[in-house]
Amino acid sequence: MFLPACRIVVRAALDAPLANAKHGGVITQPAIAFESIGNAPPLAAEEIHVWHVASEPAHGPVAKTAHAALARLLCAYAGLTRAPVIERAAHGKPFAPELPDLDFNLSHAGAHALLAFAREQALGIDLEHDERRVSLPEVARRFFAPAEAKALERLPVEQRQSAFLELWTRKEAVLKALGAGLQFGLSRVEFAVGRDGSVDALTYIGPEGGQASDWCLRPLRPASGLIGALAWRGPPRPVRAFRLAL
Repeated sequence: MFLPACRIVVRAALDAPLANAKHGGVITQPAIAFESIGNAPPLAAEEIHVWHVASEPAHGPVAKTAHAALARLLCAYAGLTRAPVIERAAHGKPFAPELPDLDFNLSHAGAHALLAFAREQALGIDLEHDERRVSLPEVARRFFAPAEAKALERLPVEQRQSAFLELWTRKEAVLKALGAGLQFGLSRVEFAVGRDGSVDALTYIGPEGGQASDWCLRPLRPASGLIGALAWRGPPRPVRAFRLAL
């Protein structure tokens, strides 16, 4: 079992190994398999842990469930009996001031949430439901790089929605890892889009984000109908994924 549920103090509201992965944002591996597990395993210095949380109506709003899960996991990873204070950086990224070496990020969509943890490695994670509807191609023309928008327009209509969300989650994950927010510009994080709608390499990022080759990304499919992405700037790390029992 996990450590006893911890009380979380919030000053501001929070809105599988990678042995063959390539650096540079190239996604060559399949989505990571999520493992059901009863205990939070130790978080090794080089690892990244991702947790999937599914909220039931009895649990209340998914945001509340995600924050309770965050408190619980921070307690487990840091060996605490009470969760640390969570604050927000200038652009809204959550952090725990008393745990400077433990980085985390979270996202939720519908009744589901994803949480990511690493030691001394800034992370970004994003999650979307494939039922989310957007006005395509207008949104892509407005917010994406021209080459990305054109690539989406070339796809059959039935493939555009999925490809759009694949792009969106990767872009959001990168921006969240940077701690920059949407004001950085979605068009300044550019990916190659294949003729089949696959999203492949990170080909360009604004100078504040370093070089495209600095970045690693992993696709996440925690449940049917969910599209997610994990991003970090740095060398490849093993990624383990788990399901959290509430």
